[in-house]
Amino acid sequence: MDATGSRRLGCVIWFGQPEAQECSGLTEAGWNVRVAGGDVCVKVREGGGMVALADLRQGDAHLLQAMQQLMTDCPSVPWIALIPLDMPARRPQVKRILQGCRDFFSAPLDLPRLLVALEQAAGIPSRGAEVATDLPELVGRSAPVAAVVASLRKYAPIDLPVLITGETGVGKEVAARVLHRLSIRAMQPFVAINCGALPPNLVQSELFGHERGAFTGATARRIGHIESAAGGTILLDEVGDLPLDAQINLLRFLQEGVLQRVGNSRSVEVDVRVMAATHLDLEHAVAAGRFREDLYYRLNVLRLQIPPLRERGDDVDLLAHRFLERFRARQVCAASGFESVALRAMHRYPWPGNVRELRNRVQRAAVMAEGPLISATDLALPGDTEERDLPAVTSLGVFRASAEREVIAACLRECRFNISECARRLQVSRVTMYRLCKKYQLELRAP
Repeated sequence: MDATGSRRLGCVIWFGQPEAQECSGLTEAGWNVRVAGGDVCVKVREGGGMVALADLRQGDAHLLQAMQQLMTDCPSVPWIALIPLDMPARRPQVKRILQGCRDFFSAPLDLPRLLVALEQAAGIPSRGAEVATDLPELVGRSAPVAAVVASLRKYAPIDLPVLITGETGVGKEVAARVLHRLSIRAMQPFVAINCGALPPNLVQSELFGHERGAFTGATARRIGHIESAAGGTILLDEVGDLPLDAQINLLRFLQEGVLQRVGNSRSVEVDVRVMAATHLDLEHAVAAGRFREDLYYRLNVLRLQIPPLRERGDDVDLLAHRFLERFRARQVCAASGFESVALRAMHRYPWPGNVRELRNRVQRAAVMAEGPLISATDLALPGDTEERDLPAVTSLGVFRASAEREVIAACLRECRFNISECARRLQVSRVTMYRLCKKYQLELRAP
């Protein structure tokens, strides 16, 4: 505490030119701000709540050099970067500084989030800031979500490939979009392509483009998805479904940063950050010869594991209420909350479809509910009285597999065994649909 009774937190060394309101905001929050301006002559004492802030908005070469020197001399001092969206990430000095930072902010500065980041960097217990409240796309307070948020903050400024793994429906594309939004490529395109939905004979053309006359039906030049994301980010969703010939060309692109359109021998240089997502065990696919080992290592530079919903505890309640609020904002419905029995049923259910399944069940229940509260019956989940009738299981994995099979089988019956319609409702590719039916030995036509 200081003389005024305010809690003193630590010292921020601000490399650059902070605005007056930025300085006053940090000071009022309990931070001592030391500005390293033109002379950049500052003495740094490691530890004791010291955090360095690299303000790259001016791009002063002298300051950049001083930052790099301090990073070398005092490696234990945590760094946070503030960078304008139009600054090139590949500029060598900027790239080295960003790689040394533990968090990253784009201009204009979000002061409340910066205060949270400073406390985390200095090892100070945060004063009530809830996990992920500054990332509206991610809802949750659980420890697994906290780990995901920390990784997102760490990976965003690093211009390297990211492999996002997790079960179907956990939100891998959502995480990829957050990474893009937090990166210095945020103002450039974000292109998501589902590799499992690409026709096998058109994969090369879809990813890399083609020239007029390259094959029958190619009446004009077409820019591929990778080239259309130039300057930004491309997400290769379900990358494990790529055929081997496309994997070879993707590997070359990752190694050299160039691609060739089908029907053209000229190489085209494309600056794009590659993210890949999959629910498959790629290590097992590599061992089985279905996925190239060298491509796996090229994609698996930064790894982000998205947790299944069943491991997120009370996040189920938060997500269910959020989905209901969003649905009520778009549609007229009587439901405005959940019965306690319904909430308990949601906690017991293993959610084989994860967040996507929860959203779909809540939306359907909001339509079916007759009163202001959604019941377990509206959610099509077993309530308290039905719980005794559940078969005994020896492990969560057994129950999860059984539940996933029942969901797929029910959807097939509802769709009259129309694979395309069933895949659309479950929000998976037709390739994944066939694979799941084979896995659970489900008939593909009415018996």
